[in-house]
Amino acid sequence: MDKQWRGIGWAAGLAVVWLALSAQYTLNEGQKALVVRLGAPVNVDGEPGLKFKLPLVDSVQYYDTRLQMLAPPPEQVILGDEKRLEVETYTRYRIADTLRFYQALRTEEQARAQLTQLVSTSLRRELGKAPLTDLLSPGRRAIVARIQQEVAERARPLGLEVTEVQLHRADLPLETSQAIYDRMKSARQQEAKELRAQGAEWAQQIQAKAERDRTVILSEAQRQSAIIHGEADADAGRTLAQAFSKDPKFYKFYRSLQTYRQSLADSAPTLVLSPDSALLHDLKTGPAGGKP
Repeated sequence: MDKQWRGIGWAAGLAVVWLALSAQYTLNEGQKALVVRLGAPVNVDGEPGLKFKLPLVDSVQYYDTRLQMLAPPPEQVILGDEKRLEVETYTRYRIADTLRFYQALRTEEQARAQLTQLVSTSLRRELGKAPLTDLLSPGRRAIVARIQQEVAERARPLGLEVTEVQLHRADLPLETSQAIYDRMKSARQQEAKELRAQGAEWAQQIQAKAERDRTVILSEAQRQSAIIHGEADADAGRTLAQAFSKDPKFYKFYRSLQTYRQSLADSAPTLVLSPDSALLHDLKTGPAGGKP
């Protein structure tokens, strides 16, 4: 009997210890606890420390009240000008009303899924009214502000406080980017072709002008050369006339010697002449027609 009573005592002690442990819970900094009694929320506690609850009938739901970030996968959106854009967003939020959050969503996984849907819906609505040029201009801030305001208003009844919604990345899809790149490449090739044709035209114009200037310069040079050559011939003729008038016989003899020099220089090493040749007349008679 003593062993039975001792066993019952140990069991009762363990039950008391278990009840005492199950009647308390610890709340950390940055958390809120929602005490649920038989399925109905009865208390929300946000002060950190050791807390107590009714064992067996009370359960505790812990929620992180710190600022959190939601970054869903990229999604394609059709803009107001029928262009497709691949958009990636991020959202910063926190659980502001624990009781309302529990009643609307229960779990943080459900909250993230619901918030992702809210952001996607607002994003598609606002970007569906805006052309691509608005996203590349200062008007992008106004679009993002409207998206953030709409998401914050729709998330407030869920117990969520949305502090920021931003476009992390907004790019054209790969196939669209490739098509735009091909069009840009074709446009640049066409522009290069036009520039080369214009350069060839300019080159022909420059070459034609250079040829015309060359012809004019050569004509002027030839004209000046002919004038100078004529003046030189006239001077030479006057000089020869003056020399001839001073001593005609010597001048005639001198011209004969020049003729001999040229004839003998252009002939073979041996020149055969008859004694009565006219070419030997001046060599026989001398400059004054005297004896040889």
